[in-house]
Amino acid sequence: MSHNSFGHLFRFTTWGESHGSALGCVVDGCPANIHLTEADIQPWLDKRKPGVSRHVSQRRESDRVKILSGVFKDGHTNGQVTTGAPISLVVENTDHRSKDYSDIRDKWRPGHADYTYDIKYGVRDYRGGGRSSARETAARVAAGAIARKVLGEDISIRAVLIQIGARKINRTRWNWNDVHANDFFCPDARTAALWAEDMDKIRKAGSSVGALIEIICSGLPVGWGAPVYGKLDADMANAMMSINAAKGVEIGAGMKAAAMRGEDAADQMRLDADGQPTFMSNHNGGVLGGISTGQDLVIRVAIKPASSIRIPRRTLTRTLEPAEVITTGRHDPCVGIRGAPVAEAMAALVLADHKLRAKALSAYG
Repeated sequence: MSHNSFGHLFRFTTWGESHGSALGCVVDGCPANIHLTEADIQPWLDKRKPGVSRHVSQRRESDRVKILSGVFKDGHTNGQVTTGAPISLVVENTDHRSKDYSDIRDKWRPGHADYTYDIKYGVRDYRGGGRSSARETAARVAAGAIARKVLGEDISIRAVLIQIGARKINRTRWNWNDVHANDFFCPDARTAALWAEDMDKIRKAGSSVGALIEIICSGLPVGWGAPVYGKLDADMANAMMSINAAKGVEIGAGMKAAAMRGEDAADQMRLDADGQPTFMSNHNGGVLGGISTGQDLVIRVAIKPASSIRIPRRTLTRTLEPAEVITTGRHDPCVGIRGAPVAEAMAALVLADHKLRAKALSAYG
């Protein structure tokens, strides 16, 4: 199985399966002398881990991360720092229940990667989906924590849920302080309360629901990204579409741009109080010609409903016999909730890569 790596100068490779003994990643290209310990990584994993509320999978994983290589501590470094060598991270799986999947070992679950994996590779790890499981994203979040260290504190990356099912937030009530005060990474407390009621009904019905995640990256300089095949927004879209269950990505106005007129979509410019160029709107989401404008980079990711549901669905077996499948076990009724920290991580990984690429060009250009 190829294509387990992502990035160029800042590159990471993930490994492991949902029901294996562990999963992890190797981060290559991290600069030396960046302070890094497990404590820098763990808070981001804690945001993504299952079992933190009734609205997500009740699989109980501590998701404790261990750094195995690429750091060094002695009297000259004032703490543990990166050495420039590959950084290997591992997270153990401790609460997988493979027996929950015994009934579907020979059935292809509709909406899952079961059929495509089986046909492509001739083998399928039916225990939670194996490599196709969203469990793999724990490794991405761990790698994303290192990317944040490369980016530094001047760049912020924040993901929120702006829609679950048909219910959207009210943007006039947007409050960043609400985001971590509810179970949904929601900036609108009143909508979050309604989502809780919606999710209870969805979960009791044995069904699932989709979501829309918005990621806002602030503090970017002008000039990251390159025209044609190195576009910042193209790399970001690639990263977001690699997330499990992602079915659509928007930058800036996104799909709404199709209904706009040119005079409305064009972000006009003026000089600010300091005599510097500034934009009067941000319909292009912080990117022009694939290059960052210095405005907020705004991305939205549509996450489909989870396919692991208790409602019977028609399918086929590996021997092409008609069958009915019900997915039991512990699953997310809305994978978009825990998708928010994953989207943040993927954004950080893309931006760290582009920061190093921009630095390399300035050094040798």
